This record gives sequence, C-alpha cells and structure tokens, in this order.
Amino acid sequence: MAVVSPFRALRPEPRAAAAVAAVPYDVVSTEEARALAADVPLSFLHVTRPEIDLAPGTDPHDPVVYETAVANLARVRRVAPLVVEAEPALYVYRLRDGGHAQTGLAGCYSLDEYDSGAIKKHERTRPDKEDDRTRHMVAIEAQTGVVFLTYRQTPLIDAEVERVCRTEPLFDFEAADAVHHTVWRATREQTTGLVGGFAAVPTLYIADGHHRAASAARARQTLGRRATGAAGPAERDSFLAVAFPDRQTRILPYNRALSNLAGATPEAFLQTVSGLLPVEPTSQTTPDKGTAAMYVGGRWYQVGLSEGEPSTPRDPVASLDVSVLQERLLGPVLEMADIRTDARVRFVGGVRGTAELERLVDSGQAAVAFSLAAVTVPELLAIADAGAIMPPKSTWFEPKLRDGLLTHLI
Repeated sequence: MAVVSPFRALRPEPRAAAAVAAVPYDVVSTEEARALAADVPLSFLHVTRPEIDLAPGTDPHDPVVYETAVANLARVRRVAPLVVEAEPALYVYRLRDGGHAQTGLAGCYSLDEYDSGAIKKHERTRPDKEDDRTRHMVAIEAQTGVVFLTYRQTPLIDAEVERVCRTEPLFDFEAADAVHHTVWRATREQTTGLVGGFAAVPTLYIADGHHRAASAARARQTLGRRATGAAGPAERDSFLAVAFPDRQTRILPYNRALSNLAGATPEAFLQTVSGLLPVEPTSQTTPDKGTAAMYVGGRWYQVGLSEGEPSTPRDPVASLDVSVLQERLLGPVLEMADIRTDARVRFVGGVRGTAELERLVDSGQAAVAFSLAAVTVPELLAIADAGAIMPPKSTWFEPKLRDGLLTHLI
C-alpha cells in the first residue's frame, strides 16, 4: 500500500503564486537561474539557487550560499507573503501544456517506504548532488523541491481527484513557458478519500527527482526523527511529492550530440556506420521506436537499431533504443566506453527539439547528433520493477512542476 499524508503547506497567497513559482532548481544553470530571477524578487529561485544573489564565481557549496537561502526564504515569506496552512491538507496539482494535461496528488510520502525500496527507483544518485540538497534542506528546515512520482492509474483515485477538481482552485496561472498550473486544496473529507484510494496502490515509482528524495532521507538522519503523534507520520519521516497516474505521465526524448568522430571524417564515419547498421537518408527527425535519427554532414539519416538480437534480449534496459545505440554504434564506432564520463557528449533534453541538434552540428560545436524515440512509461516501470537502472540521461519529463507553490516544513 502507498502511504500519503496531508501536511501544513507553506505556500504563497494566491495573488503572488505566479511571481513566486519557479522552475526546478536542477533544470537550470546558475547563469540561467540568475537571468530568470533577475527582475522577479519573489521568485523561489532566490531560495533554491541562492548563489544567484552572491558574487559571480561564488562556490555554490560555500556555507554562505546556504545562509543566503535561509535569509531569502525569510524575505519571501515576509514580502510575498507566504503563509502556513492552518490545517494539514492534500492538494491536487494539474499541469497543462498545449493539448497535454496531467493531474496528480501533492502530499507527503513515506521515507520509510523510500528507504525500504517500496517506492521504486530507476536512477543512481550522485553524492555531490545529494550533499548539496541535504545541506539546503537542513539549513532552511524545509523541502522545497517537489519529487515527481507515478503509479498505475486506478478508477477509484481518478474519481476522488475529479471531486477535488470540481471545487474552486487555490492557484490558477500560466507560467512564462506557457505551461498552465492549477492547484486545488482538498477538504478533510476529500483528503480521507484520497488517502484511502492510495492505500490500494501497490507501488509508487520515482519518475523525476531521485536526488530530492535521497536528500530528504539524508536530511531526516541529520535532523533526527521526531516522535510520531496521533496526527500521523512525523514531518521529517516523509518527503514532498506529486504522484501522477502513469497514463498521463509524459516522457520526451533525451538526445545526444558528440563533439568529434574519434578522428574520422563525416564521410568515413557514415561509411563505417552503414557497414554495421541499416542507414538511409530521411526527413524524419523524430524517429520511430527501433531506429535513431542521425544528423551528420548537414543531413539526417535513419539508423536501424532493431535488426538482430541484442546481447540480453529479455533485459528491459538492454532492449531500450538508447542502450542499443550505445552497444552498436557509440561504443564500437566512436570509442565511447562510458557515456556517463565521456566529455565529448552533450545531452539535449527533448523539450529543446531536434533544431537544437542541427544548430550544434551546423555551428561546429558537435560533429554528429542522434535523435531518439522517447522511452515509454511502461518501459520505465518495467525497469524499476526489475530493480534495474536506466541509462544516464534517457528520460526527460515534461511539463515540470514548479517550486515555491507548496513547501514542506521539516
């Protein structure tokens, strides 16, 4: 069973929600965050990326950065203002991006379930990233980054969520990237129904936010547990997340651009690839499953990936297009033994589109680029169920949740 608990959110007054809401801290660089927040003093980026308010070049892990986060949170709480809910509640959070919509349940999810593996993962976390967010959480005694969970959709939860969506929303605004954010606060009765609905969900999966969840677990160890009271799990025993049904969750491609061809000319590289895999010119820059689109020498080519048997055909990781591309092309042809550490590769999130791949190659910043079909949600769940790890940079979840709308005080 999945445990979700209501909480007393720290949240902006509705009139300030659009100004406070900020992109997740980990999808922008320091420079991008500084530019986004430059003329928005209430932007939550001042809290989640506080180095933007310090001198350029400041080490983002310097103690002064976390001290600035504390001061900035106090300022935003005072000026926005941010308020703490009088009673614990659950929230329904809807994202609309063009014709796509997904509606999830925002609440606090069990760190005991996370630690035990009952909440399943598909990604390894980096200690340096965990260190940063753990220090941030401990300094401000709050979880500001929202974890994105998914679960297999059920009619019971759908019905409970729809009941909440028929009420007046707490927040309703369109962000600068044209994504529409709507948040409803559930009543006590609705919260009871939602908690009961999730109790019948056998498994939750982390879709996006592995470092945020891991850091919440470490912050609990650092700050210490509080005794569990009659109201439910202690605040430090849970982490802030929104759980979306699997059939609404959208994954975009995560593409690759490489800076050189391991000494080959574009012509020689194309000839080598053609000797290993089916290659033909194409105008289709977003490929179908089982193929990759390759941009080299100013032209797009379709590269077949599905012919023959992969080394472990029943392995859900090895059968992914991104894995086959690595095994049959990037490794043997471009001598890329470990895509995690090879400095030649640049990962390009699908939201930037294949035009960005063309720009990188045409400008000389890359020698070849590969566009891939998106990993599907069933593929992701199968990998998590197998206890396996996704290849690095293989899923891009879009649209993104916003930081600052709901903060969990710990």
